[in-house]
Amino acid sequence: MGDDMNRTMRAFRLDGRVAVITGAGSGLGREAARVFAEAGASLVLVDIDTAGLEQTAALCKDATTTIETVDISDRSAVDALADRVVASAGRLDAWINCAGIGYMHSLLAADAERAAKLIAVNMMGAFWCCAAAGRVMREQGRGAIVNVSSGGGSGPARGVSIYGMTKAGVNSLTWTSAAELGPYGIRVNAVAPGWIETPMSSLMYRDERGEVDLTKRQAIMDQMEKVSPLGIVGEPADIAYALLYFASDASRYITGQVLNVSGGATI
Repeated sequence: MGDDMNRTMRAFRLDGRVAVITGAGSGLGREAARVFAEAGASLVLVDIDTAGLEQTAALCKDATTTIETVDISDRSAVDALADRVVASAGRLDAWINCAGIGYMHSLLAADAERAAKLIAVNMMGAFWCCAAAGRVMREQGRGAIVNVSSGGGSGPARGVSIYGMTKAGVNSLTWTSAAELGPYGIRVNAVAPGWIETPMSSLMYRDERGEVDLTKRQAIMDQMEKVSPLGIVGEPADIAYALLYFASDASRYITGQVLNVSGGATI
């Protein structure tokens, strides 16, 4: 029993492995960093928010961490990042695409400049990261790429239509990347979160000054609980554990999948 249990636990460990986590300055990326650190990974934390990265690194003090201030919408910057990781660490085992942005808007009131930024970061940023990781991992003959999608990528995204559109693109990217990179031993999967309270999702209940409207927040939380058959809302750790699963050997026979982690809201 003991040996079997050790084998099971080892399947989820990342000891000796190097993981890049984008969007690590806050939210889901920060929680992913914490969980991956506990699983034994050496971390490369990526964001445009240097102060946020420093705070995340402090939470992962027992792990080897490197901070990289990089805009993932810049292809050349992403390619250079991948090269630096390999030059420094000698390997790249997992690349986790948590970086993303969003804003609230109706379909008829979308702002063109913000729309272009959403597409550049959420969709094209994920594309450049998958390509950069894929090139490096192809030489190694193995690796895992995990994208963060959204329930809005496979169904209506009322009030955030462009965000949902970018996440539909991430789903397509995941399927295509898995098909193209699989022959090189590279697995590509995605996690599609349901309602998770993060700095991004808090935009739904913040006023123009950025202050939290507590009444509106509670109304949204109550609404999201009703959407789930379980009657609960998710936490960042729920997503981070799913990301760890896809990055670890526990999912060695899984690729090209989009896993909804939504409390059943997307049944």
